[in-house]
Amino acid sequence: MIEIRNNVRQFLKDCAMHHEDIDIDECCDIFIEEMQRGLAGEDSSLAMIPTYIEVGKDIPTGKPVIILDAGGTNFRVATVCFDSSGKPAIENLVQKPMPGLDKETDKEDFFRTIVDYMAGVAGVSDSIGFCFSYPTEILPSKDGRLIQFCKEVKAKEVEGQLIGRNLIAAIEAAGYKRGKRVVILNDTVATLLAGVSASEKRAFDTYIGFILGTGSNCCYIESNRNITKRVDLDLANEQIINIESGSFGKAPRGTVDLQLDESTLDPGKYTFEKMFSGAYLGPLCLKTLQQASKQGLFSEIVAQELLGTEELRTKDVNSFMQSPQADNVLARAYGQGTEQDRATVWYLLDALIERAAKLVAALLSSVVLKTGKGRNPYVPVCITAEGTTFYELKSLKTKVQCYLKGFLQEKHGRYVELVSVENATLIGAAIAGLTN
Repeated sequence: MIEIRNNVRQFLKDCAMHHEDIDIDECCDIFIEEMQRGLAGEDSSLAMIPTYIEVGKDIPTGKPVIILDAGGTNFRVATVCFDSSGKPAIENLVQKPMPGLDKETDKEDFFRTIVDYMAGVAGVSDSIGFCFSYPTEILPSKDGRLIQFCKEVKAKEVEGQLIGRNLIAAIEAAGYKRGKRVVILNDTVATLLAGVSASEKRAFDTYIGFILGTGSNCCYIESNRNITKRVDLDLANEQIINIESGSFGKAPRGTVDLQLDESTLDPGKYTFEKMFSGAYLGPLCLKTLQQASKQGLFSEIVAQELLGTEELRTKDVNSFMQSPQADNVLARAYGQGTEQDRATVWYLLDALIERAAKLVAALLSSVVLKTGKGRNPYVPVCITAEGTTFYELKSLKTKVQCYLKGFLQEKHGRYVELVSVENATLIGAAIAGLTN
């Protein structure tokens, strides 16, 4: 087994895909520099989008708000109302397919479909919190102009459009009452807001929102005086900044990363999240296994099976790592192979998950260091994390925590606490819709 592990290690190093070759300090320095350039409006792979959403406003009680949640694969609709103790009640929850996921959709059909999804709740409230999890320029009015779709959504006509304005027009065209107000935010910002709301009795130095599901993103609270690309801000205040971290373009990519990127609908874009997020980690693992097959790491029969495999999802990777002997795509691929074949698959996938964890830790560490907060162990930085990939992929969260402890805590004296809030995006979107 040691020989197999060493062969895998050398193969990954030759492909520039091994976690040992990632220098977290170097990654953080580059990431923080990109953050600063983005805040200044200079050329940067990080958009650093102002959200105009502040933290700490009082949440109205007994007042319902309509929630829309456009995620990677699903579109959710619900209503939320907070009681006198601040506890949210989620009702009327329905889940539908994300418009434009299966086929190209024009602008009119995109917004008409959303209004159809709202049929059961459209009359409940005039306030709408729209968690729209795609790169969007947020305006002071809290509307948002879609920069472009990612996560394989196909609705080109919607790009460049104002989401709130078009949605209100579609609502009114469908015959519903006029006067609705839409607040646009993304899932990362909603997650941060939910973390603030859920931790009122716990002291934190600052808050970070982090998503690792189909895609990946991060946000944090920044002083307005550091957002120098805007001249219309109150310099005494602060607001949430949507980093759009999935688009970070200076991560240390390997040969298989480049191969995967070229096979996507948007080559050259969102290259960072393509290294570890749920929509891409499965395909990345498959391409790595196929590259290893070409270079003789597997027996001939298993190599042919892997080369003939057309799809591998992240949940298939997780299924194998949870139980390599169970019936799954990879087990069938090496079914006629040897124990050495199975071990090689395991070592390769475990190493890619380890690399994913190190990249995530570098991302979170960069943001913590940028805030300058978290120096006291009893007042740490709260990182509210959301996403099935982060919580369900075998050993990923544990590995991330180990890197954070070793790098942030032991090397830099910064303390963080990872927090999970059930239905974070729905609750955060409700807070935004009610307080803006």
